[in-house]
Amino acid sequence: MKIQFFGAAGEVTGSRHSVQAFLGGHERRFIVDYGMFQGGREASLKNLEPLPFSPQEIDFIVLTHAHIDHSGLLPRLCAQGFTGPIYCTSATFELLKILLPDSAHLQFADVERAERKQKAGKWHGDMPVALYSREEVEMTLNQFEVIEYGQVVKPCEGVQLEFRNAGHILGSAIAILDIQETDSPVKRCVFSGDIGMKGRVLMPDPAVISEADVLLIESTYGDRLHRSLQETEDELVEVISSTMRGHGNVIIPAFAVGRTQEVLFLLIDLVRKGLLPHLSIWVDSPMATAATHLTEHFFSQLDQQSQATFAWFKDHPDAVSLRFIADVEESKALNKIKGGAVIISASGMCDAGRIVHHLANNLPYAQNAIVITGFQAYGSLGRRLVDKVPMVRLFGEEVLVKASIHTIGGLSAHADKAGLLDWLSGFKKPPKATFVVHGEPKAAAAFAASIRDELGWTHVQIPERLQTIQC
Repeated sequence: MKIQFFGAAGEVTGSRHSVQAFLGGHERRFIVDYGMFQGGREASLKNLEPLPFSPQEIDFIVLTHAHIDHSGLLPRLCAQGFTGPIYCTSATFELLKILLPDSAHLQFADVERAERKQKAGKWHGDMPVALYSREEVEMTLNQFEVIEYGQVVKPCEGVQLEFRNAGHILGSAIAILDIQETDSPVKRCVFSGDIGMKGRVLMPDPAVISEADVLLIESTYGDRLHRSLQETEDELVEVISSTMRGHGNVIIPAFAVGRTQEVLFLLIDLVRKGLLPHLSIWVDSPMATAATHLTEHFFSQLDQQSQATFAWFKDHPDAVSLRFIADVEESKALNKIKGGAVIISASGMCDAGRIVHHLANNLPYAQNAIVITGFQAYGSLGRRLVDKVPMVRLFGEEVLVKASIHTIGGLSAHADKAGLLDWLSGFKKPPKATFVVHGEPKAAAAFAASIRDELGWTHVQIPERLQTIQC
């Protein structure tokens, strides 16, 4: 069996792993995740790279969850000739009905905007490329096959697939693949996807997996510890309270799926506890609005605390003024608010969507606060803000960064180093091969060292992009 690492190797985005095995007398190939690279020009070039084999050679795809860095190139692959099934959980499939059409829309909007500016002589640099269309998204959605947590299916001869809850976002899964090559014993391959934090808001704890022969483990925060939920709440209370006292706005860039809902539940819970006053919250993302309503539909998959907070808000609807923005004109009207607003908008890394407009209008004023709640990939606008640059370029204009920038790491949907090591400690014995993926070089190296030093595992590797390893 061979695994080739096409993405999320030495970086956080572009998750994509190809598995080749000799099954039932035939050479078979399947792929786990097929995500989009994010963050700057280099990512755009990687998204355009063709596979070194025909998409028609792929028998099936396993999708761990809906985030675009794991799912975002599926429509492109299907348009290029992949016709097999794509396996995911039911909640992931419902989220993809929201995320993938939005991704296609944003791509075409970026192209149209660039073309207009180019005609006006105001565009500099490479032109963006639309990777796929809305029509190609619709075709792709027809290829999905839904399985629930704990259900076992056989995608092809010699392979069994099961999903367990990863506790990352709604529908997120750890993929367990039992692979029996011809004349060989079964090998259990576990793909962690993205592992959530224990005891955090909204999602249940990630499922414990007890055995694997081959393991791919994410390492997004493998070199650091998150602040505790209590510390996170204290910092959030301080930032929002001081900004409101100073008659400023709080702008929260947040991924539409997962992070927006988590921030909402946390803010409502802080009001419920009396730690924050009445808040005026605007959620300015059609996709986040749809994902929030979908979260209500999958209410039973949330943790107990979030269910209790949601029930309280139902009984006290006036405690928080919560408005979901529907159209562009309503979104533009938010720019007239000079203070007292909490605006949550996508995208989470600040590179596209309505959040860019809110940043352009709020960054130049010192009374405002920008609250960064998630990982910011190298090259993204969010990363530059975290790195405290004095100025950013938005819509072709230089914008001074005078607003305060706050990074609140305790809200991450990813487990930190301690959380990842705790999850790995659930294995009864070390896998025969462990591959550390989905982490920037420093984080991946530090986490691999921690696995060796603290767990005593010896067969730990950090694969390079495009590397093929026999297992």
